[in-house]
This record gives sequence, C-alpha cells and structure tokens, in this order.
Amino acid sequence: MSANRFVSRLTRQTVAMVLAGGRGTRLRKLTEWRAKPAVHFGGKYRIIDFTLSNCLNSGIRRIGVLTQYKADSLIRHIQKGWGFLRGELGEFIDILPAQQRLHDEWYKGTADAIYQNLDIVRNYGPEYVLVLAGDHVYKMDYGAMLAYHVENDADLTIACIEVPLKDASAFGVMQVDENSRIVDFIEKPASPPCIPGRPDMALASMGIYIFNADFLYEQLIKDADDPKSSHDFGKDIIPKVIKSYRVFAYPFLNVQTGVQNYWRDVGTIDSYWSANMELIGVNPELNLYDQEWPIWTYQVQAPPAKFVFEDRDHDRVGQAFDSMVCGGCIISGSTVRHSILSPNVRVNSWALVEHSVVLPQVNIGRHAKVRRAIIDGGCKIPEGMEIGYDLEEDKKRFDVSPGGIVTVTPDMLGQKIHFVR
Repeated sequence: MSANRFVSRLTRQTVAMVLAGGRGTRLRKLTEWRAKPAVHFGGKYRIIDFTLSNCLNSGIRRIGVLTQYKADSLIRHIQKGWGFLRGELGEFIDILPAQQRLHDEWYKGTADAIYQNLDIVRNYGPEYVLVLAGDHVYKMDYGAMLAYHVENDADLTIACIEVPLKDASAFGVMQVDENSRIVDFIEKPASPPCIPGRPDMALASMGIYIFNADFLYEQLIKDADDPKSSHDFGKDIIPKVIKSYRVFAYPFLNVQTGVQNYWRDVGTIDSYWSANMELIGVNPELNLYDQEWPIWTYQVQAPPAKFVFEDRDHDRVGQAFDSMVCGGCIISGSTVRHSILSPNVRVNSWALVEHSVVLPQVNIGRHAKVRRAIIDGGCKIPEGMEIGYDLEEDKKRFDVSPGGIVTVTPDMLGQKIHFVR
C-alpha cells in the first residue's frame, strides 16, 4: 500500500459510527458541563474534530455520531462546523442521541450504542462499518485499513498500537500470530501480556474497528440477547468472536518508515495538558500545518490576534514566545510563554502566562500569574491572582492533577456561568 490516500470503492461503501457519548470522568472538571469529545484542543479545535477529519480525508463521508452525556455543546459544534457535506451526493453527518429506540434504557455500552441504532445503520446500506471513538487525537487514513481488512478476508479488523507494558492495563490488549491474526484479547487486564520477545511492550487496541456489516449485525443481535453481557465491544463481542471468525490486528505504522504513528488518548488532565504542550514544539509529531491532511473545525469569526504596548521602561510589553495564539486574542502589555491561547482570550497588563492551556473567552487580570495550568472557558482570573506557584494553596480552591497541573473553572472562581461553548 502506498502512502497516498486510499479513497476508493471501499471507502464509499463504508459508514463510520463515532462513539461520542462518554463523560470522560478522568478529565475531571473539564467534562463537568460537556462531553469529552467536545473539549477544546490545540486552541481552535475540539477533540472530535480529529476523528471526523480523518473520515473526510479518507473519503468516508457517511458518518453517524452517537451522543449521550451532556451533548449540547458537542451537537452545536457539529451543526455549526460540519454542515458542509452534501446530502444530494449521499454525504452526511447524522447526530444520533440516545433516544430509547428499542427499550426504556440509555446506551449501556459501546456495542449497545450501535445496537440501539441498528435500524438506522441498516438503512444506510453499507458493506463495511467503521466503529470509532470520538475522544482520541491522531491522524489516520482509514482507507488503508479498509484495504488491509479486505486483503485478509477478515470479519473484523482492530487497529492497534504498541504501548509500554506498565500502561497497558488501560487498554484492550491482544496477542497475535505470525500473520497478525488475533488469538487472544483481554479488555483492561490487571496483568497484561507482553509482545513476544519484547517484555516491556504490549499490543493495545486503539478502539478502531472495521466490521463486515452483516457480521456486525449478527454479533450485535447475539450480544443483545445475552443477559450476562455488559454490551461492550472490548469486554464482550471481541473476545467471543476471536476463536470462530477471522479477526486481524492492523498496526498503526508509517508505511514508509515503519515507525508507529502519532496517537494520543487525552483522557486524563496530565495527558491532555502534555498533548497540548507538544503542539508548541518546533517540529511537533502532530503536524497541524499539513495541508494534505487538514483538520476541519468550526471556525469562530474573530479578528486577528493583537499584541499591544511596548513600554519597556515600565515592563509593559505585549509579547508571546513559543506559543500558539488564536484569533480574537489580545495580549495587552503582558507576557505569554510556551502556552496555547484559544479564541478570544485577553491577557491584561503585567500578567504572565507560562506552560498553560487557556480555553476560549478567558480574561486574565492585571498582574496575575498562571503557570502549568488549564483555564476553562469563560474564566475571569482576578487581578493579582497566582495559579500554579503554590500547589498546596491551589488544592484548597482548584483541582490539581497527580502531575501538578492546576485546572481552574468558572465555578471554582465563584462565577456561576456554566460556560460550555
């Protein structure tokens, strides 16, 4: 397979189902008023934009997004930013909220979420169903994976990455034979098996599945009829089909170098902050400036970023170093270092922001100092406040992660605005 996009009959006969209903509790206060896929990332993006962009860039333009937990901001984002597909050409992004279509319960698991929309999926008439998580950050050509699936005459193909054994308990872990056929799959094992010959690494599922459509329907119906099932792909369906069907692992590798591609599970405060900080590097592993693989999003209508004041006698200079600054931001006689400012952020005179992620519509008061923090959307940081300098003091009023990242939300500041845009 070449490095070019594999846009073909395979992608046109595929429907993508994006699981975007999770709360993402490990992101703590960032998901108190929004679903994890709706959390801002990299300044102007939302986490779900990466999965949806992968679909479009791969030639998959029939997409269902399954929502459940506090989905208002997610739904509005998709409606505003992803309404350019042409229904006349059979292109769509359908939003599929939990609506008790089959019984009086909400989605009980990843498999049940698809099962409850089975009539809708069947009506799409696909040959292949691509099941995706809407809460990971990566760039991937699903067309190449589809070609791999067909070449192996597979019933199910699972995308996989190599992870350190010490971290593997957070994933579904698989073992494969010499032909990459999966012979064992354990969801989040306490003692994960290692890759043969590599005792420090494990082969982990990315939560990306390609099913032959008829095979998926059959397995979902069987699972729904099983009273002992938790109705989850990783816990129930995949372990049951490995022995009797052709299930293959697809390695997420660069086809030219053989090196593992970029993929981040930004499911914790520390991993979310780290993934954002990586973007600021000179040559980040995730290249947002790649014109051949654009990341689409809702583009907020904002004026250009502005840097004002150069009063060096009074140390009042609007400046930013090693940072990403979005439209609508005003750096007014203040300093920003190694940080990401989302749209419409204002940093007032003599303030200092370092190593931080600032979400939209934040106002940082004069003389305030912010370090190693995540400032949630809509916050108004009071004049002179210091964040990230005394973690013991921060723990009394804010949320501090195991890695020492301070999360600040409007509620913590006594600002009852419930900002979720």
